[in-house]
Amino acid sequence: MRFVDLLRSTVLLSAGTATMLGVIAVIAAHLDDDATLVLFGAGWWTLAALTGTWLGRRTEPSPSIRRALREARTATTLPELAPVRILLNRLWPLLVATLIAAGVAVVLPQVAAVAAGFGLLAALAMRHQERAVTAIEERDGVTFFVDSTTALGGVRLVRTPGLRRDLPPVPGH
Repeated sequence: MRFVDLLRSTVLLSAGTATMLGVIAVIAAHLDDDATLVLFGAGWWTLAALTGTWLGRRTEPSPSIRRALREARTATTLPELAPVRILLNRLWPLLVATLIAAGVAVVLPQVAAVAAGFGLLAALAMRHQERAVTAIEERDGVTFFVDSTTALGGVRLVRTPGLRRDLPPVPGH
């Protein structure tokens, strides 16, 4: 699986789980006739959105992604392509946290509201990472793939030859 696809999937799944948990919180608040939960949720989601937008404002890779790119091993062949397994190995904490928050929300809907804010924050904070890695790939003429690792291990990348992007010179420069 390409690393940019993993980053894109992470952002979309974080946003999707935030939306689902937010809907669960609002439905639970409506059923309990709890306006306080809705106001608390709206305030927390606004704060999380502003924080995520601020944290994700830069278009260069985060330090952890920069380190993973730097430590990528070079290969001339593609690694094993198993996107579903790689997604589950990398994003299982998101899945577990979402399922726990949704389950606990039956009794304590505030948990779903808080978890939705964290999902929103994460999605907005990571929104430019995929484009930053794509820019590095195009500049260096390589493609980064996610290597198969254990579910508890860190992300390991494989750098393979790609198509270098040569831009024509800009007139007057």
